[in-house]
Amino acid sequence: MAPRAPETPHSAGQVLPFRQSLMAMLGMCFVVMLVAVDQTVVGTALPTVVAELKGFDLYAWVATSYLLTSVVTIPIFGRLGDYYGRKPFVVGAIVVFTLASVLCGAANSMLFLVLARALQGIGGGMLVGTAFACIPDLFPDSHVRLRWQVMFSSAFGIANAVGPTLGGYLTEYYGWRSVFYVNLPVGLLGLWFVVRHLPHLRQGERPGKIRLDWPGALLIAIALGGLQLMVELLPGQGASATTFGLAGASVLAFIALLYWERRCPQPLLPLDMFRNPSLAALFTLALLLGVTMFSFLFYAPLLLQGGFGLSPKDAGLLITPMVAFITVGSITNGRIVTRIKNPNNMLYVGCFLLCLATAGVITTHHYTPRFAIAAYMLMAGLGLGFVMPNLTVFAQQTAGRAHLGIATALLQSLRMIGGMIGTAVVGTMVNHSYVSGVESSLAASQAGHWLAQLDDPQILVNPQAQADFMSQVAASGSNGSSLLEVARESLVSAIHDGQSVVLVVAILTLWLVRRVPPIKLARAVNKPASAPVAE
Repeated sequence: MAPRAPETPHSAGQVLPFRQSLMAMLGMCFVVMLVAVDQTVVGTALPTVVAELKGFDLYAWVATSYLLTSVVTIPIFGRLGDYYGRKPFVVGAIVVFTLASVLCGAANSMLFLVLARALQGIGGGMLVGTAFACIPDLFPDSHVRLRWQVMFSSAFGIANAVGPTLGGYLTEYYGWRSVFYVNLPVGLLGLWFVVRHLPHLRQGERPGKIRLDWPGALLIAIALGGLQLMVELLPGQGASATTFGLAGASVLAFIALLYWERRCPQPLLPLDMFRNPSLAALFTLALLLGVTMFSFLFYAPLLLQGGFGLSPKDAGLLITPMVAFITVGSITNGRIVTRIKNPNNMLYVGCFLLCLATAGVITTHHYTPRFAIAAYMLMAGLGLGFVMPNLTVFAQQTAGRAHLGIATALLQSLRMIGGMIGTAVVGTMVNHSYVSGVESSLAASQAGHWLAQLDDPQILVNPQAQADFMSQVAASGSNGSSLLEVARESLVSAIHDGQSVVLVVAILTLWLVRRVPPIKLARAVNKPASAPVAE
């Protein structure tokens, strides 16, 4: 039974009293942690999973299947939440995600695990597509919303900080299946808070009968699915017939989607949002931010561990400032952005910090002082903390209540799509540059016959693989340490090349901030007539 509309007096900026608002937000924080922790702990356990289930050919699909289904479902359920209210979808998403986690833990083959991860991705997409849009439902006043949204950012930061360590600990002491089973208590706790304290809010009665845009949903699935598969295959296959075919199918689906949505009476993807200059600019920034953010998050650990030879523990300590200062930046942003005349200035500051951090990473070498590397990570976290919450709040403020859910969902989807494209393009560059560098260095030292063992940079982060390689080289009377050092230097150079592209994107993002019209963060004096009603 959904909670009744509150009768106790409370701030005009929120639809619930403080205590119920706190309980509802705690439930949503558990939801965010459920998704964030899962994304970080699974990567740590994957080598152990593959060793037991014997399916290395499906290794990448454990991640790809999840991303594919989640990217497709985010905009679909974001729009459905606008129609029917978000609570039923949040509850359903927690149930689907938690049950799929149990299935992942019970997997007896890699194929079963991949299918269970696809189901888990549906739940994750439902959560992302609806959970973020619950906040403006609960807090119509953007000033109040920014203060409460710090809880979301903190939960996300904590989950990302503890995820890799938790994954390693659970895998080592309790087996890789516990990595998935840990979602069960978190999911049940989040479900209890959401069912009991999150009200079922709807945006009033919509005129006429609602007809779901199933053709639009199918075209979104084909367009985003084709794009996801294409960018996953691009680093390994390059410009092959398969990648061209997927790219062509994705482009055709996007064209068909635009044609259909213009004529659909109740479109799943309202195209008038893209004609809004503010929303179009914010969507563009979200896409470019995804390129910078995910490329940075993915290749900074590889640089520290593979390029500089740091242990996972030492690399984790250097990356911790980035994770911690996402939360610090969000809290600081919430205190500043509501007090300055032009809130857009926070976007400039955040993007500028990301440019500095990316440029700093490009200049790092094994002799760079640790405090300097930590400072670059700090700037990256602070920049993300300034940009991410503002993009969400600005988009929600601009879209209006009728399009609130789909606007929020599109922002998240575009950031993920930017991340997919960025990591695919940068990954292709890094792989090509690394192999070329190793090949030329080995040829110069007349050790080209070791290229087959060194052409995959993963050997530089796998102690067992390094030990095996050193044994082989020692048996032939050569120096394995010097060969590994050659590979490390090539990897550092390759990552610097890839991050140079990311720096260009970061600078472009900073330049495009000027296209965002001035945003006014409105205050709610009285409860607005168009506010959502509790059922």
